[in-house]
Amino acid sequence: MISSPDLLAADTGMGAVTLRVADLDAMIRYYRDAVTLDLLSQHGDVAVLGRGDVPVVILQHAPELKHAAPRSAGLYHTAILFDSREALAAALYSVATKAPGTFTGSADHKVSIAFYFTDPEGNGVELYWDRDRTEWSWLHGQIEMTTLYVDPNGFLQQNLTTETAERAVTAGAPRFGAASVGHVHLSVGDTATAKEFYVKRLGFESTFEIPGSALFISAGKYHHHMAMNTWESAGAGRRGLALGLAEVDIHVPTPDDLGSLQERLTHYATPFADDGRSLSIEDPWGSTLKVAVAQ
Repeated sequence: MISSPDLLAADTGMGAVTLRVADLDAMIRYYRDAVTLDLLSQHGDVAVLGRGDVPVVILQHAPELKHAAPRSAGLYHTAILFDSREALAAALYSVATKAPGTFTGSADHKVSIAFYFTDPEGNGVELYWDRDRTEWSWLHGQIEMTTLYVDPNGFLQQNLTTETAERAVTAGAPRFGAASVGHVHLSVGDTATAKEFYVKRLGFESTFEIPGSALFISAGKYHHHMAMNTWESAGAGRRGLALGLAEVDIHVPTPDDLGSLQERLTHYATPFADDGRSLSIEDPWGSTLKVAVAQ
């Protein structure tokens, strides 16, 4: 398949999300012990958590910073994708056992089943599993998604075995299944500006849109790699340095894909930094995106 110079490559995917945090130890405990990620490395004030060799969340200790003002732009949630219903159930059971007060909701979106949480410093977290693409429906170029209630207890009863439950809450036990960042959802000031930046300039495709309210975008016809909404941030301007979102990583397949993005950004006079391995770009609200070739 020949790639369009105006689009990101179909095999583009999401990398880790970096968060600035006030209490590094507490945040490590949440993502390791409750969400069931592994602590892949910790050097000084930076901890990397993920599964296998795949980083999911990078925590940067920044206790000198404050939380952003209410209704600011920034992170809505980091969505962690599990490779099976069983793996998702194990993570859900672990959070329910070790941090039950962080649960905020659940949904069947037709393309996926998702459970929502807020970490100890107010960052949104989604844990989800995708239905097979053959079960997704498209209508007039938009993915058909909805929000139906999912009973968390019913989901656990159907998908969690005694062995899996024990492994999920036992310190040091092997994790069940693979996990990665499936998508990242941002709070923005307005969706028209978001569409101009993320679709026209970066090269994502719009997959679902609620005009004036929410925009879902992807590469390669995934349901969404990123989303932007104004539900809590309508009219927000640029976000100053604060706790919370520091950076979103995006991975393209080849150096040529990175070069195409660089040409597109240059064409649209969009500022970026190039360190020879990655491009760093700020969106209109000050959220930093780092685009690099997948390893």
